[in-house]
Amino acid sequence: MRPFDLQQLHTFVVIAEAGSLAAASPRLNLSQSAVSEQLRKLESFVGARVFERGKQGVALTPSGERLLGLARELLALSERSLEAMRGTTLAGELRLAITDYFRPGAIAEILKALQLRYPDLRLHVSVRKSMVIEREGDSGEFDIGLAMRILDGRVLSEGLTLRREALHWVAAPGYRAPGEAPLPLLVLPEGCSLQRFVCHTLDKHRVPYVIAHSASGVAGLQSAVLAGLGVACLNQSAIPPGAERWPGPLPALPEVEFAVQPPREGEPPLVGEVRARLLAHFNDAAVTPLRRAGYA
Repeated sequence: MRPFDLQQLHTFVVIAEAGSLAAASPRLNLSQSAVSEQLRKLESFVGARVFERGKQGVALTPSGERLLGLARELLALSERSLEAMRGTTLAGELRLAITDYFRPGAIAEILKALQLRYPDLRLHVSVRKSMVIEREGDSGEFDIGLAMRILDGRVLSEGLTLRREALHWVAAPGYRAPGEAPLPLLVLPEGCSLQRFVCHTLDKHRVPYVIAHSASGVAGLQSAVLAGLGVACLNQSAIPPGAERWPGPLPALPEVEFAVQPPREGEPPLVGEVRARLLAHFNDAAVTPLRRAGYA
């Protein structure tokens, strides 16, 4: 029996993660027609459709769901085999601190993929506020930190950016604010930098609001949004399925970026190696070094 084509499997996985052929194309450095052709060949080989196409992108079919896990395992095994032959297999223990605003619907799958690829790497993950990650980067509490920064014109510390996303005001479908009453605002606790920014922005624009719900984490904030308790500010990848951008007359919002803290002096070689692999796995886009520059 003819084996799977690993390039076709890689294309399939990237499409599944990107959500559309158009979004997968630049990640694969292929034209959209070439991506479509590889997908066609894969579906012909397995004898089943792996995606349902729609105006909003693609969705996995039941066959696609089964293939996705197998494809990730096969690709991880291929990569591990090559690394073992080259003597570059990662092994050891490392602590990662991450903000839960970062791709909350996908982070578990990303970490699972890392575990498949590097079974000898013990990765300990803790969820922390971005302000804490930025402030305690040299404390020794963790080896690598991934934080969210708001691009509101302030001078930023150095970092390696993974991705940028838009901020949006979001609410449950059909949500209506209660007349002339203050806006019911859904936030995280005061130590959250996004909460501080949102409150400052509303105060600056003289928008009356009341904190209707303070959630302990992004998952709780998403639940409060879907329950129709009020309006929240969320980055694009943290907007839960079923929520909508709220069209009310609220201030415009900037973008945010997710950045990994830069190398520290004297850090073990393993940390640098894992940081480079994490950057590649967390986002297929190019990594851009930031040099203490502000953003408008």
